[in-house]
Amino acid sequence: MIKPQTLKGFRDSLPELMMAREHLMEIARKVYRSYGYSPIDTPALEYSEILLGKGSDETDKQLFRFQDQGDRDVAMRFDLTVPFARFAAQHIGKLGTPFKRYHIGSVWRAEKPQKGRYREFIQCDFDTIGTDANASDIETLLVIHDLMEAIGFSKFAIRINHRQLLNGLLEKLGVLEHSVGILRALDKLLKIGREKVIAEMVDAVGITPEQAAGVLDFAQLEGTSEEILAQVEELLDGNELGLLGVSKLRELFESCRTAGIADERIVLDVSIARGLDYYTGTIYETFLTDLPGIGSVCSGGRYDNLAGLFTKEKLPGVGASLGLDRLLAAMEELGLIDTATTPAQVFIAMFDQSRLGDYLKVGRELRAAGISNEVYPQAKKVQKQFQYANRKGFRAVVIAGSNEFEKGVWTVKDLEKGEQAEVPAAELHSYLHRLLSN
Repeated sequence: MIKPQTLKGFRDSLPELMMAREHLMEIARKVYRSYGYSPIDTPALEYSEILLGKGSDETDKQLFRFQDQGDRDVAMRFDLTVPFARFAAQHIGKLGTPFKRYHIGSVWRAEKPQKGRYREFIQCDFDTIGTDANASDIETLLVIHDLMEAIGFSKFAIRINHRQLLNGLLEKLGVLEHSVGILRALDKLLKIGREKVIAEMVDAVGITPEQAAGVLDFAQLEGTSEEILAQVEELLDGNELGLLGVSKLRELFESCRTAGIADERIVLDVSIARGLDYYTGTIYETFLTDLPGIGSVCSGGRYDNLAGLFTKEKLPGVGASLGLDRLLAAMEELGLIDTATTPAQVFIAMFDQSRLGDYLKVGRELRAAGISNEVYPQAKKVQKQFQYANRKGFRAVVIAGSNEFEKGVWTVKDLEKGEQAEVPAAELHSYLHRLLSN
């Protein structure tokens, strides 16, 4: 006998999880489509050269990389953004610009498994490519906001920063050539704290303790968004790159306020760096107020040079990704996941095996009326059938025995309220529509 087991860092998805996951995917698709994003797909495997060196040294180490049967050097995608940059470079002549896409698919990273983080997970990305307009950065934030609300969260904050602010500071400090290492260290601030970040900047990156302290002092500025921007503007006085970032962030905050986004939903956090090397502008991280420790559940940013690795055409992009599995872990901890393991709303119990055709007929009629249902395949004891219905999470049970068939009625039991009623067969679908809508 072969022992049934999954690889470390991977997991099976049972119906309860898949029901919740697919529900989130449906919400994401609806929100993305409402903004005009079109669906695409790319292969799970790419040539290794497509993926290597695009994220960070860490993501390079996490690639599932191997030689295929044709001796090609291939790897499994670690995110959906790098394959999209390759996709855009390859097809942009047909697509036109700006091009807005969404992509929901699995990605793979050979990292250490932890709560809410697996080696195979699903990302729900949306991006705009082919424009450097700040309006696209602002729209990206609006999509994140509307997505979180559509999922059902009211208490969340989208933390915003801009790489031009950080690079402007590094330029003033004379350490811009060390930006990759500095920003990677800064991205760990919440996890390891100020002193350890400074130590990493000094020991691993090679800047002085005074320069590292200057970066951290900047990253830990506090106040309202306008107060922080005023401090940043003063600190970066004369630095054109940094002041351009300040201007773009001011426009973002003003536009979001005009669009009706509550101030507490958008927070300027100049400590956010994002660990991936390809970000060049606005960056986003979304935290749940009731569960900040779970980390960012929707992140992204602007990447103006990524597609330039595959084409001479200028294809700046901006986008974000919903961390589906991390969000599901958070929702599970907050008790927000429905325990139903069936997509069907109604259970049709079978009392009389000789009337199988009648049970199947009513099942088809209800489906034609838009009511999903499941017909039990055998005339087992009533108690067993009700146990099955309760365990799977049906909302209602439809019952008919010989007496009901003679009278032309069905008994409907509301499993949520424990109430039942006798309903004429001709009125069954309209009665169930009312019950389910409540």
